[in-house]
Amino acid sequence: MTQHITIRLLNAAAFAPFGDVLEIQGAPDKLINQGLCGRFHDRAALDFGSGGRAGISLFDAQPRALPYQLDMMERHPDGTQAFIPMHCETFLVIVAQDDGGRPATPQAFVTNGAQGINFHRNIWHGVLTPLAHPGRFAVIDRIGDTPNLQEHWFDTPWQVRRAD
Repeated sequence: MTQHITIRLLNAAAFAPFGDVLEIQGAPDKLINQGLCGRFHDRAALDFGSGGRAGISLFDAQPRALPYQLDMMERHPDGTQAFIPMHCETFLVIVAQDDGGRPATPQAFVTNGAQGINFHRNIWHGVLTPLAHPGRFAVIDRIGDTPNLQEHWFDTPWQVRRAD
């Protein structure tokens, strides 16, 4: 039997239990560069634990189609992970709270093409899932010598689809 997840539009309030939405919205916190640049300051709670440091990597992911089959989720116990798109295309964000060492019921969001996200530590999430090409992202996450990845494979995959 297939389990279904309906996609919702990404917004800061709905995503707050899982992380931060990175977007320009409202007035900037301050103007810099002779008033020609608005700074939207400190928009993500980055946390890299002990023994790690912040690193910036670039990802180039293949686009996926909907409906999307979710068979695995992962989490990073020792650090946050931020995805900042380097394009103006939407991408799928799948998240779940922890339920005794495994993901609870997943939730799915779609970005508006101008939003990034930051997963908090230990938040279960799907893999990077762009819905169009190019799927290029700047990723800020923990770099360290200790493992920082846990995976969970579902016995029965979930089908992620748009609302009817």
